[in-house]
Amino acid sequence: MSEVRYAVLRDHLAETWDLVKLGGLAGWDQQTMMPAAAGAVRARQLATVSKVVHERMVSDELGDLLEELRPYEESLDHDSDEASLIRVTRRDRDKELRVPAELREEQTRAGAEAFPVWVEARRTNDFELFRPYLERNVELRRRYASCFEADEPYDALLDDFEQGMKTAEVRKVFARLREGLVPLVAEAAGQDVDDSCLYGHFPVEKQREMQHVLLARFGFREDSWRLDPVAHPFAASFATSDIRMTTRYPEDEMRGVFAAMHEGGHALYEHNVDPALERTPLCRGTSLALHESQSRMFENLVGRSLEWWSWAYPELQGIFPEQFGGVSLEEFHAAINKVQPSLIRIEADEATYSLHIILRFELEQDLIAGTVEPKDLPEIWNERMHEYLGVSVPDDAHGVLQDVHWSRGTIGYFPTYALGNVISVQIWERVLEDVPDLYDHIARGDLGPLRDWLREKLWRHGRKFTPRETLERVVGGGMDPEPYLRYLGTKLGARAA
Repeated sequence: MSEVRYAVLRDHLAETWDLVKLGGLAGWDQQTMMPAAAGAVRARQLATVSKVVHERMVSDELGDLLEELRPYEESLDHDSDEASLIRVTRRDRDKELRVPAELREEQTRAGAEAFPVWVEARRTNDFELFRPYLERNVELRRRYASCFEADEPYDALLDDFEQGMKTAEVRKVFARLREGLVPLVAEAAGQDVDDSCLYGHFPVEKQREMQHVLLARFGFREDSWRLDPVAHPFAASFATSDIRMTTRYPEDEMRGVFAAMHEGGHALYEHNVDPALERTPLCRGTSLALHESQSRMFENLVGRSLEWWSWAYPELQGIFPEQFGGVSLEEFHAAINKVQPSLIRIEADEATYSLHIILRFELEQDLIAGTVEPKDLPEIWNERMHEYLGVSVPDDAHGVLQDVHWSRGTIGYFPTYALGNVISVQIWERVLEDVPDLYDHIARGDLGPLRDWLREKLWRHGRKFTPRETLERVVGGGMDPEPYLRYLGTKLGARAA
């Protein structure tokens, strides 16, 4: 009888997850292919999907099923797919029960309506155009946070992206990062590195060709992925066999290739979840920090390594002979690893990247607490960019308007980027212990051993375990920024405090 009721639960969740993924597909289309005039209707469509999903999650039918299945869950092994699905669904439902359906629907609609306005505001450098939409999203997130009992409001928002993580824990990790990174950046930024080869004229078609050459080596199954241009790159999956990556093709530089590898890391995680978890809430990464650990790993630990480019650089020279024909591999490798405080987060080097995130993390807390209002953001942003990175912000398009997240209302997401940096090196150290010849494989363009290790230890489990459980299983302990600081200090020939 329990198996029969579990099958009913599985069917209910499969239909719900179908709706979630179709809503995600509509969101992907909005950012890639949708005609601009369709924005208002698309916002309503997305809100409707969100409302229906919410209603299915809080339904008495689902609640009764979960209660009936509690003895069955307790009889199963904790690691089983069945016990994991029941356990995770119960937590998801308990969280949804705290949120009024109207608020969930309004949040989705507000994010969909704000996105095209943000695109136009960034294009025209007009923060005031975007400000009313940002104010609405901030107010909605404050209301959302008030639905939960938490030590501080930001905890509730952070939990959406990093289950169980507390704001105070992030502050502790970030304090250590800042302490170590500031002197490291100051020392490394003083080194004389010529990166002029990275700037010039890079035709879009040739950039597209190079990005496809690199991503083809990542190991995606044929006919299961695509790559499209957008204003702000992201990755999405609608099944393990339907992977959507997006990228940029800035024609005056070639850094778009790193955006593509970044999204490729995200995509590999989703692509390699166990197909047995398809059409369930378990069929995605367990948290955004673990997700970001994969994107940062493939962008930086692989994608900025000398070994990777010893294979890939001849390909790059063949596609861009005028730009790189006279540049040695060693010169190119030094250029792509140059430490130089910059304006744009997604173009930041490894050492300064986390300082961009710390700034956003602090501002988000201020916004939710009401100690900073949206109207004051440009001025405060510019002041802190100068304080943290020593750069002067010329306009809002290169400052407070540069990121898509606040248009979508995804406040609480930003910290996971820097947490992902930290975790990426913790995982990397474990991979090297188990695969000591990993760099030899990478130098041949062979990522198979790395993929195999990650698939077995991390990817295949999807969302079966909490982020803390997952990290413990993969690295044998909790989050630790020291390996990341050691890695940067060694790589850059500088010393972290």
